[in-house]
Amino acid sequence: MTETIQAHAFRPRDLVGGHVVIDLLNTVTARNADPVDRLDGYPRLLEWAALTEHFDPDALVALERLAEADPAGAARALDRTRELREDLHDLVTALVRQDDPAPAEAVRRVERRWKHAAAGAHLTVRENTAELQIDVATSGLDYLGHRLVLEAFDLLRSLPPERTRVCPGVRCGWVFIDSSRGGRRRWCDMATCGNSAKGRTHYQRKRQSTALVKPE
Repeated sequence: MTETIQAHAFRPRDLVGGHVVIDLLNTVTARNADPVDRLDGYPRLLEWAALTEHFDPDALVALERLAEADPAGAARALDRTRELREDLHDLVTALVRQDDPAPAEAVRRVERRWKHAAAGAHLTVRENTAELQIDVATSGLDYLGHRLVLEAFDLLRSLPPERTRVCPGVRCGWVFIDSSRGGRRRWCDMATCGNSAKGRTHYQRKRQSTALVKPE
């Protein structure tokens, strides 16, 4: 996919996916039109990560210092995170469509990245829960990508395809997990895509009604 890279100040309304990995997929918008990548630099990736409140703030501060000291390395790490994002998007949407088999190249690349992240991880067991933990000292500027690919493995195993949707809004295409009781959520956000669709439907009906009224 070829997309435009455009600066964007992330806000809470950008986090509607229901999982941090899906929110990463949604850092590209207008996937169903002319895609726009909102990660215009490593600092923007850190801004997004801080907004999710999913990552250790001290780790983000350490990453900021590393990026300032090695901007070329930060740019390469961002490119790897973007590549991971697109492979994960291919896999998640394949699961939603129930494609069998899933895209082989995306599977292979995600597997390779997962193995690389896991190689630097250590196992922790707390409160009867086992986790693979990584840190900035081991992962460096790839810390966020490593965290995300490890969590993506768990997501892909447990993703509910019947509850995972792609928003049909104009210039959207965001992915989200529908956690509503009725399971009938159609839009990524009713306040944005939902209301826009309602407005267009109302306008079209009004035009049709006006066209049907013949002058006396």
